[in-house]
Amino acid sequence: MRTPNSPHAPRISGRRRLIGSATAATAAAAALLVTGMGTAAHADTTPHKVSARTIAAAVAKAHVQYESACDATPAKGHAACNALRVTSGTTAYMEKQAARKGVTAKALKPNATSATPTGYGPSDLQDAYGLTSASSSGGAGETIAIVDAYDDPNAAADLATYRSYYGLSACTTANGCFKKVSQTGSTTSLPTADSGWAGEISLDLDMVSAIAPNANILLVEAKSSSMADLGTAVNEAVKLGAKFVSNSYGGSESSSDTSYDSSYFNHPGVAITVSAGDEAYGAEYPAASKYVTSVGGTKLSASSTSRGWTESVWKTSSTEGTGSGCSSYDAKPSWQTDTGCTKRMISDVSAVADPATGVSVYDSYGADGTGWNTYGGTSASAPIIASVYALAGTPSSSSYPAQFPYGHTSALNDVTTGNNGSCSTSYFCTAGTGYDGPTGLGTPQGTSAFTG
Repeated sequence: MRTPNSPHAPRISGRRRLIGSATAATAAAAALLVTGMGTAAHADTTPHKVSARTIAAAVAKAHVQYESACDATPAKGHAACNALRVTSGTTAYMEKQAARKGVTAKALKPNATSATPTGYGPSDLQDAYGLTSASSSGGAGETIAIVDAYDDPNAAADLATYRSYYGLSACTTANGCFKKVSQTGSTTSLPTADSGWAGEISLDLDMVSAIAPNANILLVEAKSSSMADLGTAVNEAVKLGAKFVSNSYGGSESSSDTSYDSSYFNHPGVAITVSAGDEAYGAEYPAASKYVTSVGGTKLSASSTSRGWTESVWKTSSTEGTGSGCSSYDAKPSWQTDTGCTKRMISDVSAVADPATGVSVYDSYGADGTGWNTYGGTSASAPIIASVYALAGTPSSSSYPAQFPYGHTSALNDVTTGNNGSCSTSYFCTAGTGYDGPTGLGTPQGTSAFTG
């Protein structure tokens, strides 16, 4: 789990710190993989270069390495973002494109910033989740809100670059499609800029654009990563009219969670999605809130099946993969009927999150260079699901949209393989037919599962 860190301590964005231990040989090997160098003499194993998680990722999946976008570990009552930025290796998208051309995919450079996309784009994601038609014709007039901490000064410009590259309609402040505000609704008094959270913001905005290009986008920036400030930003998003609110952050559960529920997340008629976390098996908040749709993560790969894609639970190592689990504090919502967990069970549904099968993002305010990057983490899956809700239409004013998928299980892709760790109750961490913790009821198969 994340270790406490003072919210006032300097934030280290775009690099993982060393948070575990490893042998010198393993660290050197991982450093070689991360830096792309050829001999141990060149390995850099200093804490700012290699962390225990980066080592685990390197050992378990040598063809792609990645780092946390928001490196600082959260103090009690704070949250970290769940965005993972690929730093080296060959992604599934690159392999797919190479296979089409009959050539060998070229490995990414260590800084992983590219002149062109190297991850899945809008057409890939829409095809994988049966949304091509809905994305083309739906979402107009809807507002999808993204809630994150701190400011991304380049959010509007980066959004424009992503949409222009993929031939999506312009979404700008001038045409009324895009709006950026603080947690109090101000368009001029914005939080301090942060390069790590800027990567998270770019990921979120680009995923909304990929799935629901006709929708309006509202970015609400909290002044800090405290749950109180992020929750205030959620309330502001709803106040400003958003019926779909995506939250790609989380932290350890606490006895305060039920009060956060009532203060920030109890919004009937609003589809609120929250990423399940990236630290493998274990519950996080606010994914554990009974009022939200908790979103797990999958590995998404092209295949020769009739669907054209296959999915399994995203797990890179014992400490890296989609979150899931039985909440220690939050009550079970009436629509959740699994019997092994008497309280709230995470997750409800899922979507792509494995960095090795990651998505393309354009970010010019990142700490490690600017341009096209590939991202993963459940920070990708949460805005994807929020956007599917938007394509499905405005929820009724008294509804809790987290309930919707439970009434339409046949309209989801059931993910039945993989696990995110070890647990005493199998479905808490292992995929199987029907409901399971890591992937919930499954992934979108069109929009039918996301209507009341």
